[in-house]
Amino acid sequence: MKLSVPLFLGLAAQATAFTTFSSQSTIIPSSPTSLYAAELTPEPEGGEELTKVTSSMEGSRMKNMGAGDDEGVYKFWLSATADGAQIKKIRTTTEKEASRKANFPGFRKGQVPPYAQPQITGFAVQEAIIKTCEQSLEAYGLESLSGSAGEVTVNEDVKDICKGYKVGTDVPFTATYMGKFDANIHTESATEEAEDDSVVDVEVVAE
Repeated sequence: MKLSVPLFLGLAAQATAFTTFSSQSTIIPSSPTSLYAAELTPEPEGGEELTKVTSSMEGSRMKNMGAGDDEGVYKFWLSATADGAQIKKIRTTTEKEASRKANFPGFRKGQVPPYAQPQITGFAVQEAIIKTCEQSLEAYGLESLSGSAGEVTVNEDVKDICKGYKVGTDVPFTATYMGKFDANIHTESATEEAEDDSVVDVEVVAE
């Protein structure tokens, strides 16, 4: 599946779990020492906090915000951080790919003009956020939906995040998407909990 990003360089992000990426809300700069840092969209009220089923995505949070229209489908809210090292790696790869295709008037063939650099950075940030959302599926034992139902929405404005962004810096974000619980994982968890509950402590008294 492909995730289309509005870059005139003709590049497209690769998404294996989510089919669509959208960034909807404007964020407000909060720290003069870290220009890209921004206030995250407020956490929605309610919802059930989920427990991770793996050791990955330290510091992340996931909430089940309630059932969707289809059976077994729920809306999930995620708070996580896109890894700065991954953003840097994606950006380097993207810039190399862009330079192979670059042919801009006034610039020698293969040279990416300075005005294209922010778009390459934006592409890398978006791709890293999507990959982080995909990692959250495994971390919390969830399954993505196919087609348009598998849309993931980032609640912050990525364009604003990228203003003054220093490549290699982590990017915190929040997102929502519709999904399902992985039946195999959560069935196993329920079974283990039931077995734990069935254990009866017996006190042995020595005569």
